[in-house]
Amino acid sequence: MANFGITEILLILAVVVLLFGARKIPELMKGIGTGIKEFKKASKVKDESDKFSVEDK
Repeated sequence: MANFGITEILLILAVVVLLFGARKIPELMKGIGTGIKEFKKASKVKDESDKFSVEDK
């Protein structure tokens, strides 16, 4: 995989700010956080249902 240095990360952040604007970034981060939270919740429920189905057999 690619190794990102500090210069590449700063360049990516600058492009994000230019594309979305400084006011939209908190909304964007909130949406990403909500998505990650929902994904973890869904995967946890799936893991628990898999555990029960294995024990039932």
